[in-house]
Amino acid sequence: MNNKPIKKYRSSNFSGAVWFNEREVDGAKVGFKTLTLTRSWKEKTEDVWKNEHINFRKSDIPKIMSIMNKLQEDIFLSVEGGDDNE
Repeated sequence: MNNKPIKKYRSSNFSGAVWFNEREVDGAKVGFKTLTLTRSWKEKTEDVWKNEHINFRKSDIPKIMSIMNKLQEDIFLSVEGGDDNE
């Protein structure tokens, strides 16, 4: 089994990876892809880099995109309070 992603993408401190996995179903090997989203940051008090990983399946993507679109609308289209400098 290969422990390396088949594709990687990066934007600033975020990265995404596509993994190929295999599982046995009814005696036959079935291949499928999963995704990992990673956020990296430097812990200032310790001068150490840290990573946070979230793993997804293909069926999760539309659900996540729907939520992210709503969050984006709320942040960018909202005129009530909040800090515009973030």
